[in-house]
Amino acid sequence: MKQVKSIYNSNSQELLGKVTLNDKNIFNRSTYILVTNEKKLPKGYKAIISTHDLSGDTSTPYVKVDNISAFNDGDVINITTDGEICFLYEISSTSNVVFATARCNHRCIMCPQPPVLQEKDRTDFNLNLIKLFDKGAQEIGITGGEPTMIGDKLFDIIRQIKKSCPKAAISILSNGVKFADINYAAKLAACNHHDLQIDIPIFSDIASIHNHIVGAKTFYKTVQGLYNLAQFGQQIGLRVVIHKQTYKRLPQLADYIYHNFPFVTQVAFMQMETTGLAETNLKDLWIDPYDYNNELKEAVLLLNNRDITTYVYNAQLCVLPPELRPFAKQSISEWKDVYLPVCDGCVLKGECGGFFSTNNNNISTHIHKIECTDSCTE
Repeated sequence: MKQVKSIYNSNSQELLGKVTLNDKNIFNRSTYILVTNEKKLPKGYKAIISTHDLSGDTSTPYVKVDNISAFNDGDVINITTDGEICFLYEISSTSNVVFATARCNHRCIMCPQPPVLQEKDRTDFNLNLIKLFDKGAQEIGITGGEPTMIGDKLFDIIRQIKKSCPKAAISILSNGVKFADINYAAKLAACNHHDLQIDIPIFSDIASIHNHIVGAKTFYKTVQGLYNLAQFGQQIGLRVVIHKQTYKRLPQLADYIYHNFPFVTQVAFMQMETTGLAETNLKDLWIDPYDYNNELKEAVLLLNNRDITTYVYNAQLCVLPPELRPFAKQSISEWKDVYLPVCDGCVLKGECGGFFSTNNNNISTHIHKIECTDSCTE
């Protein structure tokens, strides 16, 4: 998530609030955090973020920052006791998420955010967070860790999103294991959300390979979870992270998906983010994305030719063969999506997914600027 570091902080407790840039909220000021360059000190706000030193001038918690250009009306932020400002909802973003838990029942060898064993329950905090989201939000993700680790509280989160953001589509990132319990799958369906999709990873058509990658013997539970969700008419997406241990069997996996899960809404093949456990295990995982283009192309076209919606996530268009570029989506969260100097002047930059800022220079050696238009060849 996007973060801003403070210069000074008078806050003695963690604060959650909605950003306003104008002192115009007559009612319910206590839910707002005023962000301002003005020296005036209005009362009633949960906190004030200012470029001025307000020490001794106000009893309202305040934070001093260098500038306020990162803030927008309607953002929702959390201010820690250390003065760190975390953006939990950005009004201009299309990739806002609710972080359900950091716990997980898998330990995937390429996980960018390794799970924790214990933590304080976040559900009440998340329910209050969702109440501050913009009512017109179009899409909200639920992620972790593994969201189903919070049990039935997951459905409380879904219902609160449904109430606070009635137009929003919901995407849940889950390993699908919990949905092998048909009663749990039934409870999800009972939420009766108008546009909810569960995105579940599957890494191989061979159970032992999938199990090795996720660090648990759960392949068949994931498969059962997929069938249970399909039985209740839920939208399902499949995700395949590509690395040295998955790329060779991408065509076989695509064929397996077609024959066993023809009901899925979409399949996404994803370039790996090389942070967290992925960085720890890099020597066993890293392969230049250019070097698996043949396998990726065969898998994508196999599914597409059989009318299964297929995408390529996190990829750079200059590395993909032209046949795969129409399948590429800009899928990296805005706050960690970057481009390289070599990208300047590329005619496809506006359409390209860019790079993870967290990838620590683990990028393809085939990155190059494309200067051609659609009517010419590279």
